[in-house]
Amino acid sequence: MNLELFLARRLYSTRKGQRRLSRPAVTIAQWGVTVGTMVMFLSICIIVGFKNQVRDKVVGFGGHIQILNFEQSSDGASPITTDSTLTQSLFATKGIKHIQHYAQIPGIILANGEYEGIVLKGVDTDYDLSFFKTNIVEGELPLFSGERASNTIIISKSTADRLKIKKGDKVNVYFMQGGTRARKMSVAAIYETHLAEFDDIMALTDIYTTRKLNGWNTDKATGIELTVKSFDQREDCRKEIGQVVLDACKRNNERLATPTIDELYPTMFNWLDVLDQTVWIILILVICIASFTMISGLFILILEKSNFIGIMKATGANNLSIRKIFIYYAGIIVARGMIAGNVLAIAICIIQQQTGIIAIDPEMYYMSSVPIEFSWLLVPMNIAMFIISIAILILPSMLISKIEPIKAIKFE
Repeated sequence: MNLELFLARRLYSTRKGQRRLSRPAVTIAQWGVTVGTMVMFLSICIIVGFKNQVRDKVVGFGGHIQILNFEQSSDGASPITTDSTLTQSLFATKGIKHIQHYAQIPGIILANGEYEGIVLKGVDTDYDLSFFKTNIVEGELPLFSGERASNTIIISKSTADRLKIKKGDKVNVYFMQGGTRARKMSVAAIYETHLAEFDDIMALTDIYTTRKLNGWNTDKATGIELTVKSFDQREDCRKEIGQVVLDACKRNNERLATPTIDELYPTMFNWLDVLDQTVWIILILVICIASFTMISGLFILILEKSNFIGIMKATGANNLSIRKIFIYYAGIIVARGMIAGNVLAIAICIIQQQTGIIAIDPEMYYMSSVPIEFSWLLVPMNIAMFIISIAILILPSMLISKIEPIKAIKFE
């Protein structure tokens, strides 16, 4: 049996009901740990949720990897050849979850005397529209095809608001490549992702229309978007498709590039990477606050228990053994505080996930409510916080060695 742990538990349990100086100090220390743990837990869940939601939105617009033409032509159109050999080879590549073709062209929407510049992205039946489906705020997604014109368009809410149009309205879209041309299209649906970088310019239609406007055959596309099984596997998958793309370059006499989504939008992803540093800053601040309250509580506890320390020394206990008692005592306080903090934080996270009760400005944060996502980082973070909080108390506990038994026994 661990005598030091037994005595620490007895000291903790007998503090209740006694008018001692250490009672409020221990309570404050325990609540300090509880609040610190809640802040750490919630911060990690919010930051991870924010990063993943923003990243998933960007990936929804462009996949994890794209295959593009490295060269740009004079009119801006730079197609690649999407032959069956390339498509089948990509499908057979390890780690690739989905591939989809697209063809895009810049244009101008004119409605109600207002105009907006857009990039009209044409998609085929192989295009995964689940991302847009989850962000539709008005209307329904039409069935786009590469075989016929749908004469429909999907635009963002920000574009619709500026042009004062709604679902079902007819709009004129003008294209300047190779002379001015116009298409009358019906607004089939309106989406909103709160990513202004994309919402302000991106519109969807069928790939048949954009190919025709670009003057391309059915085997031509602006690019191919590849979705991999995990975001972290994008670099490995790019290496896997290297030979496939090289063969396509030789076969079709094209210069192809395979940028990842973070290379296409470096500013966005560099900004998200900064959030990783925020996690460590928060953890350091939380540990500092919790440690300060614990050190203060330990000093008060040692001062109050000087009589107990003197008796222990008089009965033969050495300084190390007595220090262990108070370290165990502190460990009980930290453990109980962390358990309470985790339980409260989990409850808050679940409530926020289910209700989205805490709202934020979507224009600034790219979403309408505080995002929450549980992460495996919470386990090592909790362990690290507990170990560091206890380790920091080792030095203050050395005050016990300065206490003389005779004086301590007389002290009350």
